[in-house]
Amino acid sequence: MTEQRDSDSPLTDSQQLSEPTDITKSVNNSWTNRLGGVWNKATTRLTQVLPVEQLAQMVVEWFSVSETQVAEILEKIRAELPTTEALLIGKPQAGKSSIVRGLTGVSAEIVGQGFRPHTQHTQRYAYPSNDLPLLIFTDTVGLGDVKKDTNAIIQELVGDLQQETDSARILLLTVKINDFATDTLRQIAQQLRQQYPNIPCLLVVTCLHEVYPPDTVDHPAYPPDYQEVNRAFAAMQQAFVGITNHSVLIDFTLEEDGYTPVFYGLEALRDSLAELLPQAEAQAIYQLLDQQEAGNQISNLYRDAARRYILPFAIMSATLAAVPLPFATMPVLTALQVSMVGLLGKLYGQTITPSQAGGVVSAIAGGFLAQAIARELIKFIPGFGSAIAASWAAAYTWALGEGACVYFGDLMGGKKPDPQKIQLVMQEAFQAAQERFKGIKH
Repeated sequence: MTEQRDSDSPLTDSQQLSEPTDITKSVNNSWTNRLGGVWNKATTRLTQVLPVEQLAQMVVEWFSVSETQVAEILEKIRAELPTTEALLIGKPQAGKSSIVRGLTGVSAEIVGQGFRPHTQHTQRYAYPSNDLPLLIFTDTVGLGDVKKDTNAIIQELVGDLQQETDSARILLLTVKINDFATDTLRQIAQQLRQQYPNIPCLLVVTCLHEVYPPDTVDHPAYPPDYQEVNRAFAAMQQAFVGITNHSVLIDFTLEEDGYTPVFYGLEALRDSLAELLPQAEAQAIYQLLDQQEAGNQISNLYRDAARRYILPFAIMSATLAAVPLPFATMPVLTALQVSMVGLLGKLYGQTITPSQAGGVVSAIAGGFLAQAIARELIKFIPGFGSAIAASWAAAYTWALGEGACVYFGDLMGGKKPDPQKIQLVMQEAFQAAQERFKGIKH
């Protein structure tokens, strides 16, 4: 990417801060009136001490971090993230990629592009990015192929599980409801459970519509109460008795298949994972799924895809804002946002380095963040780092992601990014996100 570092691309305009709102109310209690007057004078003085222009310059300096600093901070952030590693064990076409789509909200095409070879018999996909994953999926390749060595697959999975990690782990045994040739799958799962009994195992039974009664054109209310489904599910549960901790029915299809909802049983899958995972990791999955509907009404395909990546970064920001890390809050948020903007740039066809991403962040966010700090957080100065609440951090990261989408969208369309348009988008996104993330838990 060459445009964003020249004199035309960065957005250096900062908007003027409106006068502080008078927070005093007309009440009968004279002490309340007096305190309100003192408060007004204090906030006015602070606004004068920290005018927006100077604050904007301070913000730009915050974002001027080296790539080495970003890498060091991201390493510390990874240690704090509630990351879940899910080992998907199942035959091809058993619905493993559909599970990834359901839990991340990204398209089938992006999921397919995201998987990378990991070992000879496995491939891996990290969401939202390899640098900062909330979910890591390891998929077994060629399971059920008579030419594949089952013992080799087991040894590769055991080798993965032997690696020390702070992430929560879970085995997802994925099998179609009408596939009873499960001896190989049972053999693999049994050996893994014997060596790692503390790693929970969830049996995920998929493709329910393949055994629906004839002439059934849509999913019934969940759970499906068809004799064919119940009989097959019971048989599948019996086949894996003593191996799995829990089992769940799902049917994740594509829109063109005509079944609604597309992710049938997603809530049941979410709840099953929550039962088996530690609290922090379960909460992260709940937050991902609870907010996914936010992007469903967007017709712009790029923006819709981008929001699938903005969301987890907003959740990370909220989580880390509440964690007493041994370094300042702003560098943490900066590193997260630089990583997010780099990922969004790649989505829009702009490959940029971390330092270039930092330039984009400072260009589009300086004036906006200065106003946000003055309006939302001035009462907390000094002690700015400890004042950023989880919901505020999530809302600001979401707004920055929306602004970056406009920035990269203009570049992709051959236009010069419009500072005023980007600032307006960020302001509107920030206000909406504050409401959306108001009750976010960490």
